[in-house]
Amino acid sequence: MYLTGFADEVSQNIEDQIKVTKELGWNSIEARSIGGSNIHDICEPEFERVCNLLSEHEIYVNCFGSTIANWSKKVSDPFDISLEEVERAILRMRRLDVKLVRIMSYARCAGEYQYKEERFRRLKIICSRFLDAGITPVHENCMNYGGMSWVHTMELIDNIPGLKLVFDTGNPVISKDYSKTDDRKQDPLEFFKKVYQHVEHIHIKDAVLDGDRECFVFPGDGDAKIIDILKELKHINYDGGISIEPHMASVFHDPDAGTASLEDGYRIYIEYGKRLMRLLNSIDYNARAFAS
Repeated sequence: MYLTGFADEVSQNIEDQIKVTKELGWNSIEARSIGGSNIHDICEPEFERVCNLLSEHEIYVNCFGSTIANWSKKVSDPFDISLEEVERAILRMRRLDVKLVRIMSYARCAGEYQYKEERFRRLKIICSRFLDAGITPVHENCMNYGGMSWVHTMELIDNIPGLKLVFDTGNPVISKDYSKTDDRKQDPLEFFKKVYQHVEHIHIKDAVLDGDRECFVFPGDGDAKIIDILKELKHINYDGGISIEPHMASVFHDPDAGTASLEDGYRIYIEYGKRLMRLLNSIDYNARAFAS
């Protein structure tokens, strides 16, 4: 098992992302946003600069946190948008020797009808292109079809050949369970236990609900059952990545959440990583360095 994180929650500056990663003693970043754009969308000269800086500081990219089919994309949007993102991502992942790409299953639709067959059709094509390039697509349980419940996630697994999962511990806490007839939220531990055989990557996020308000907190302080999930991971000898996504200084899916200062974001990220490491130490679950 190795540790990594979304260092863009500290800064959009790649130098800051590298600095905070090295301060935690880690050697990889889950790349998402640089200079306000996703890594598969930044201009070519900036991408080359990023590659050179990562190489100079011996920091790897363990996963592309792409925007492909994510919560900002509708299943009714032109499919070419997704396919163009896939092709750009593949070229850049080859350049950085990255083997995992985070994808989603398009935003939920209003009402009951979710056009799932069209989602499956698109995701089959997306996944086949990544798989043909030697890249594993991992679906995140976020504000998308698969994130509606563990049942919906398993529907994707059953219908999309080669698809694997990145399990986010915090998203169930704040998400309605659409497999139920009432308004209850999802149970993170139940979700994990139902899908763990297909999990290739982990996102650590913790949260509580204050009425309808989402409050993101340090790992272990919320309702994400993180210590229980970490124990489950150790029990199954999970050896993949565990990536921090604090959401305490910035929330990428909520433009109204605001963004903390660089100093506050840096401090939060370091404390978040250290708290996760203490939780892991408490159960004798030891991390290794990421190896590309």
